[in-house]
Amino acid sequence: MDSKKEERFSYYFVNTAYSHKRFLKSLGPDSLHGLPDFRFETIPDGLPPSDADATQDLVPLIEAIREKMLAPFCDLVKRLNDMTRTGNDSPPPVTRIVSDGFMPFTIAAGRELKIPVVFFYTIPACSFMGFKQLDTIIDWIPGMKDMHVRDMPSFCWSGTTADHFMLNFCIEATEKAHQASAIIILTFKALEQDVLDAIHHVSQSVRIGPLQLLLNRIPEHPLKLKYSLWKEESECLQWLNTKPKGSVLYVNFGSIAVMSPEQLMEFGYGIANSKHPFLWIIRPDLWKRLAHEATEPNGSSSIDLDNLVSHLIS
Repeated sequence: MDSKKEERFSYYFVNTAYSHKRFLKSLGPDSLHGLPDFRFETIPDGLPPSDADATQDLVPLIEAIREKMLAPFCDLVKRLNDMTRTGNDSPPPVTRIVSDGFMPFTIAAGRELKIPVVFFYTIPACSFMGFKQLDTIIDWIPGMKDMHVRDMPSFCWSGTTADHFMLNFCIEATEKAHQASAIIILTFKALEQDVLDAIHHVSQSVRIGPLQLLLNRIPEHPLKLKYSLWKEESECLQWLNTKPKGSVLYVNFGSIAVMSPEQLMEFGYGIANSKHPFLWIIRPDLWKRLAHEATEPNGSSSIDLDNLVSHLIS
């Protein structure tokens, strides 16, 4: 959310209480201090307490997004705006909401509070456009009436209840995009020009990538404020400095993806066989889950994760 007062912008960064605690744990209790125009606020996610070092389960989280986050979010915005009436030194009112594109309840909040909403997507433009087509009726396949794109066979969909639940949520969330004042997509024209042109016909869109180009514009003494759900490990930097520029393969599956031990093995040996030096980021919660699955009665006992790691780093 942002607010404007005397041509100065202030920003309220809103997280769930769970994510906020993870930031403080990974970066320290004072890690979110230091910028007077950035304020960090929280709302409850309505979920029971869980492991602070693990990614939350998606299905319960999606249910909470759908059913439990609208009211506390509206209450927060109202409270912030009430603070602006207490005196000249109070923060300015909220004038715009910039929301994660998969937090569709913000559309209802913006409508109730009469505040414009902009959706921000970190997924590629092609993923956004793909989700929007999942409800499209296919009428050109002989003998198959009233079929949708989402009904067609796919090796990517297992057909489980959880997958259908998440699929329907993605459809619902992207369909809300046309109700937003605009959408922001983390991409750039040279990468997805055709898709961006198509999106622009249905929604006012802004592209902001690639953010990596901003690295060369960071001042020599950057601000100390950092923002990460995981504790940063800097030991790899010394190793990276010994490698030629552009020679290291970087592998990171993000903060949500979950792999089986078999998939980890497949990726691991494929990366090793590339014969390139690589830096592979594996989340602590992913490692714990893989080890647990490998030791279950139906797990893959033939997979020795320790041997895999030894092979990769040798």
